[in-house]
Amino acid sequence: MSNKILLTGFEPFDGETINPSWELVKRFHHKQISQHEIISKQIPTVFYESQEKLNQYIKEYDPKIIICFGQAGGSKSIRLERIAVNLNDARIPDNKGQQPIDETIIKNGPNAYFTKLPVRNLYHVLDNENIPVSLSLSAGAYVCNHIFYHLLHTIYDTDKMGGFIHIPYIDKQVKDQKDVFSLNLKTLEKALNIIITSLID
Repeated sequence: MSNKILLTGFEPFDGETINPSWELVKRFHHKQISQHEIISKQIPTVFYESQEKLNQYIKEYDPKIIICFGQAGGSKSIRLERIAVNLNDARIPDNKGQQPIDETIIKNGPNAYFTKLPVRNLYHVLDNENIPVSLSLSAGAYVCNHIFYHLLHTIYDTDKMGGFIHIPYIDKQVKDQKDVFSLNLKTLEKALNIIITSLID
């Protein structure tokens, strides 16, 4: 297994022009942290197609650590997701117009998987740096949870580490909206640096 770290972020969806998850991870592409090379890839906000892309990148790069990021608009913290459930239930259509309702992601797959990231430890490390962070029990049932479940299904019985993190809006997304929480990219970059360093250690 290589000393590579795979980060993924989603393309914009639901009429947005940017997705903070991609804005964040693309800044780390080809960065080196403690002899680990970071590969950042954009994932389509599309059921099944997203999982095919993720599988392709895992095969291609054989990363030691995989962290998928998504947007949680309205969230007031970085959300470290703990559980992926075997359910697609889309409130809105994906970017190809698909809107699965009450659909099993993997037939005969487990009902749920727990993350393979040490989220309690990451929570404490980020909280100690006064970065808004929370532990979350649900990544929803949209494409974020879809890819989270597939990731864990793929790596669960391996020594790879991986999981999913939701981030709030970034400042430029909500500059014309009052009372909508956002974080600046500098804070998110600092948080991701801390996360990666903690996982390598």
